[in-house]
Amino acid sequence: MTKPHGLLVAAASALLLSAFTMTVPLSAQTVLRLDEHAIGEIDPAKATDYADSMIFYNIYDTLVIPAAGGTDILPHLAESWTIDGQTYTFTLRDDVKFHSGNVMDSDDVAFSIERKMALGQGFSSLFAGVIDSVETPDARTVSITLTEPFAPFLGSLVRLAIVDKDAVLENLAEGDYGDLGDYGQAYLTSNTAGTGAYTISSHNPQELTVMEKNPDYFLGVPAEAPDTAELQYAIEPATLRALITRGELDIGDQWMAPEIKAAVSAEEGVSLGQVAGISSFYLKLNNQRPPLDDVHCRRAFAHAYDYDAILEQTQVTDEIAFGRRAYGPLPLGVLGSDENIPTGRFDLDAARSELEQCQYDPGDHEIQLNWVAGNPIQERIQLMMQLNLGELGFETTITTTPWAMFTELAATAERTPHVSPVNFILTTPDPDSMLYTMYHSNAVGTWASVDWVMNDEVDSLIEAGRTETDPETRAAIYRELGNMLVEDQVSIFAYELVGVFPIRDVVHVPALQEEGKTYSVQGMNFMLREMTMN
Repeated sequence: MTKPHGLLVAAASALLLSAFTMTVPLSAQTVLRLDEHAIGEIDPAKATDYADSMIFYNIYDTLVIPAAGGTDILPHLAESWTIDGQTYTFTLRDDVKFHSGNVMDSDDVAFSIERKMALGQGFSSLFAGVIDSVETPDARTVSITLTEPFAPFLGSLVRLAIVDKDAVLENLAEGDYGDLGDYGQAYLTSNTAGTGAYTISSHNPQELTVMEKNPDYFLGVPAEAPDTAELQYAIEPATLRALITRGELDIGDQWMAPEIKAAVSAEEGVSLGQVAGISSFYLKLNNQRPPLDDVHCRRAFAHAYDYDAILEQTQVTDEIAFGRRAYGPLPLGVLGSDENIPTGRFDLDAARSELEQCQYDPGDHEIQLNWVAGNPIQERIQLMMQLNLGELGFETTITTTPWAMFTELAATAERTPHVSPVNFILTTPDPDSMLYTMYHSNAVGTWASVDWVMNDEVDSLIEAGRTETDPETRAAIYRELGNMLVEDQVSIFAYELVGVFPIRDVVHVPALQEEGKTYSVQGMNFMLREMTMN
């Protein structure tokens, strides 16, 4: 037998190696697949929902961020700051670039504030009437002077994304803002002008948003973090289960029915992550729409809600539930929360006693109960409410509404349903972001304020909490406010919401899977740069 010539062996080996390297990349790209129900809004001046926030904290940065596991405020785009009375002076980092390659400076910060306030959307209510002036003495210094002392200000800045002024100005369309046209709204509907650890490679707000690593991120993005993330929207529950079971979805959303979460968590390689202490679930009662403009009718509705039965419905496994007892409007652990506030009580006899004091008879108005499509626990709650309200003599209809349509209904009290389920998650580390956004008269007309509370005493307490800088005094103000809101039964305080997420073991999410790593702000627990892909 003749041995092959050495050159032939070398050639054959080279060919084999070439074929191998073509089929097995030396550095495989990792793709994280997850889902949410709301439509994804990527303009940071408009973002409010959970999906919006998940995107927000990946493609944009803020001057400050909350500490993981607490509410302390830490430097981020601002490396330091000083406070002199009502003036906050920030020193910016000098090593931050936008996705365009432009260097971030103080003009971008001032422009971001001006744009947010001009558009008046999203969480602009956190700053409305608060900021008096913005000065930029040099490229690295921004001085913000407030109209009066405002205790939540630093915390509110976690909702102020810094946008690339030059990129926006280069992409203006016709609009209502004079020389600024549409203020870049059309451009930022499908493009990013941020500094974030990830960029947008494609975006369909009703189907899919794809994000990719930013190689020039000023903090660096670990190699183990996902190279690409695909955020899908509005997947049917049955499809969700199948996708996770087949390994085609890595993190499921928290709105899945408990039995589906339990089933998928029993699959090999799937566990449950949790986020607790930053959110609550409410049945919002439209305080401006008869018969719920009468406090006795609202109290009757609150007694018609079966608190214990619904808490049982939130049980996912023997150890894990996505609901726990609520004590008023604030989740326990948030400044001003109070475990001594009376909890709700299911009692149809007490409900009848309240109705005897109501100016309306149950038959005077047909009651509209609404639930948001894709959220099965809400449907079960409204079916239970329909049954119990029927026992009290009310005629009811149940409607299911896509989230986008619900936000449109919320714009006027007349179109807002009588009873609307709402999950509200802290949008900043400060309780003001819950209380002002839900219950101040100036904030009505959004999905968060569909109880339409327009009460001067409530407004006064919220405003007092905003201007008081002593934490203990603020906490006392919020406890008084919590008791007032419960006494007036502006909402049904159904349960504190614990986010429970099915997670495949191909990804590790510290904020969902490690004690003390949870962020106190909606969406921040999905910062991709902190995740690890196997």
